[in-house]
Amino acid sequence: MKVLEKHPMVMIAIGVIGISLSAIFVKYSDAPSVVTAAYRLLWTVGLMTPVVFGKAQVRAELKQTNGKTIALCAVSGIFLALHFTSWFESLKQTSVASSTAIVCTEVIWVALGFVVFLKGKIGKAALLSIAITVFGSLLIAFSDYSAGGDHLSGDGLALAAAIFSAVYTLIGREVRKGMSTISYTYIVYFFCALVLCIFTAAAGIPFHGYGMSSVVVGLLLAVFSTLLGHSIFSWCLKFLSPSFVSASKLCEPVVAALFAVFLFAEFPALLQIAGGLITIGGVLLYSRVEKNGE
Repeated sequence: MKVLEKHPMVMIAIGVIGISLSAIFVKYSDAPSVVTAAYRLLWTVGLMTPVVFGKAQVRAELKQTNGKTIALCAVSGIFLALHFTSWFESLKQTSVASSTAIVCTEVIWVALGFVVFLKGKIGKAALLSIAITVFGSLLIAFSDYSAGGDHLSGDGLALAAAIFSAVYTLIGREVRKGMSTISYTYIVYFFCALVLCIFTAAAGIPFHGYGMSSVVVGLLLAVFSTLLGHSIFSWCLKFLSPSFVSASKLCEPVVAALFAVFLFAEFPALLQIAGGLITIGGVLLYSRVEKNGE
């Protein structure tokens, strides 16, 4: 780890590849979206459990966690479950490029939620960046509408996934003030996995029978996209600025789209590319505005 601490950019690169592979892995799953999401979270909780309970400090923190905090983590887990389910379904209906570009607008919805629910304020520059992001998303939607099929429905699901993720993030901002990252994520992932299993049972969807490939996809999502993706970005915050780490995540739509070109021959249309670049540009602009406190 000492070597990696001297070269955190290596970890950033691994993290970007990890989260970018998420959309690719989902394409290979034959299971319904909610089952694929459940597999991912069950694997994640299973892999984290020995680490969590192997540390006395984490065990002590979990024991001291009060009911209100656990309730907030449960709500956070519900929205994370909704995020995964809607996004995975989006990837079945639209292209990787469109879905990932729209999902990355999460930060914009976090900003709006901060204003509406937490009584925060955003300046004119932030509003401009939000307008740019919305315009880019509309271009993607128009391009997908022209293409026909279920693409527009997939874009809508990706937008819903971004909003669900924003709620999860807003709750996390509050809860994380008094909790360590590992304790918070473990409780949230546990409730997320539980909710996904309940969703599956309530919908009458079989939990098995989709072949080992779908189970393996869940494992790959847990290892690469969760533990070697999002967790690595959390680790990088120790060595790099939050604004840089957030901005680096915007590489996901580009890297994922490149993977999709080579693996699935998903060649985005010119308007789709333009919309994606504008959307990412708007999110990047907002990240800089937030950093400068404008």
